[in-house]
Amino acid sequence: MTKVLLLGRLRDVAGWRERSIDPAPATLSALRDLLTREDAALGEALAGRGVQAAVNKAVTRGDIALNPGDEIAFLPPMSGG
Repeated sequence: MTKVLLLGRLRDVAGWRERSIDPAPATLSALRDLLTREDAALGEALAGRGVQAAVNKAVTRGDIALNPGDEIAFLPPMSGG
């Protein structure tokens, strides 16, 4: 099972903050594809500029393999001040 967290505006677009997905997708891109198939607006938001993913609290770049039990958080663009 994979735990998925949506933060900030991504949570608002999807209408949920946390959910579990079982079986776990094999890769981060497969997870994004699954979420996009379920909710086109969320998929568009996840593809937006500056959206990052953290796997087990470590921000990652590109596509990586996922394992059952991983926690994936999608983070909206950060703004500085």
